[in-house]
Amino acid sequence: MNESKFPLGQVVTTPAAIEALHPEDMVKCLARHVAGDWGDTCTEDSEENETSLRCGFRIFSVYHDRKEVKFWIITEADRSSTCILLPEDY
Repeated sequence: MNESKFPLGQVVTTPAAIEALHPEDMVKCLARHVAGDWGDTCTEDSEENETSLRCGFRIFSVYHDRKEVKFWIITEADRSSTCILLPEDY
């Protein structure tokens, strides 16, 4: 497994994400997120994440589960928490 690029803090999941997403997909994508694989983010968001690693800003990734349900993983700037959520939860 790849080395973590940043701390996740407390990991939380919204009720809608728990209902919609397969648990294995959430765990797999959380590992990708912490390893610096930003999933399906646009070029600008990927570049912003790289800056965020250096400067301590929020980190945002986009993934799809096995049913093609889109979800986000967001780690707060202070690295105190990471949230798995659906876009409509934001």
